[in-house]
Amino acid sequence: MADKPNDPVQLWHSMLAEMEKGFNAMATQVMGSEQFSRTAHQLTGASIGAQKTMGDMMEKYLVSMNMPSRAQMVSMGERLQTIEAQLNEIKAILYRAHPEAMTDGGTGVPRPPRTKQPPSSGGNSA
Repeated sequence: MADKPNDPVQLWHSMLAEMEKGFNAMATQVMGSEQFSRTAHQLTGASIGAQKTMGDMMEKYLVSMNMPSRAQMVSMGERLQTIEAQLNEIKAILYRAHPEAMTDGGTGVPRPPRTKQPPSSGGNSA
């Protein structure tokens, strides 16, 4: 059924292919011009300038609201990761030096000594 010359799917496919060829030819011609390149460059510069202005305004707004900016939050996160890494190193050194102190599931808190004795079976219950 697809080999009939009046197949609607085949006609649709051919029409789309011709439209695509025409559009590609037109786009190549337009994009190849000096004016298009200049306009695209100007639009890109304007977009970058608008993003910078918006970022500066947002930073000032956050400062006025006494809130940290994204850059400050990223910086704090990096500093926290550094601190955590240093604490893990200290914990590993302490464990190697005193493995008996790490008896409470690895929390680093030593258990208190067990000094209380169970009651004797002779039974002085008062």
